[in-house]
Amino acid sequence: MDITVTLNRLSPVPLYHQLGAQLKDAIATGILPKGTFLGNELVLAEQWQVSRPTVRRAIQDLVDDGLLVRRRGVGTQVVNDQVRRPFTLTSLYDDLLASGRTPSTVVISLGRVKATVDTAAALGTKTGARVIHVVRLRSDGDRPLAVMRNWLPVDIGSDLTVEALEARGLYSMLRDRGIRPHYAVQRLGARAATDDEATLLGIKSGAPLVTMRRVMQDDTGRPVEVGDHVYDAAHYSVEMAVVES
Repeated sequence: MDITVTLNRLSPVPLYHQLGAQLKDAIATGILPKGTFLGNELVLAEQWQVSRPTVRRAIQDLVDDGLLVRRRGVGTQVVNDQVRRPFTLTSLYDDLLASGRTPSTVVISLGRVKATVDTAAALGTKTGARVIHVVRLRSDGDRPLAVMRNWLPVDIGSDLTVEALEARGLYSMLRDRGIRPHYAVQRLGARAATDDEATLLGIKSGAPLVTMRRVMQDDTGRPVEVGDHVYDAAHYSVEMAVVES
């Protein structure tokens, strides 16, 4: 691997951060395509005229971001397989398709349950009223990515089937029913994976998860969906634009 980096040694920005940012940009632009192996840390340190700890820290940050993977006996390789999802009102299924990936879904459960206090308040119904509850495992290809729990009013979700939910995204199915996702309140967070979630996602119990709770309204202002999703933090992040007013 031969890539030129430019480091400003007078900048207050740490060298490892500068180096990592330029490697990340090289991956994003295809200069370092998926499958590329990075050289030995000592060789890279000499090539870029930095210390070995600086190279190691920069590489570890990209490993943590899901852009690189370390394979014992093989080396450090570009994988660039973290799902970066825009902070918009879309489904994960559609976002994966749009990014050229191959989404797949396994429905863990589908049925009617009694609404809890929180779910009832979000959907504008009574506590204990029947709602549709769906639990799905969403994967990026053959790699488990998210455990998705959704609640919908019975009149909206009563005809949902396992086959349809495994073939398409939920929002696409809602649109076919004339229900247009229009407004949502989303809350992002993080927590450790439970034993059950770890088993489904193929990760260790206690591994970090990104959490997202969403209450969505249609274009009439009616609450039509509550989502409580968890994502494998090693392969998922959320991007949002910030503009100064």
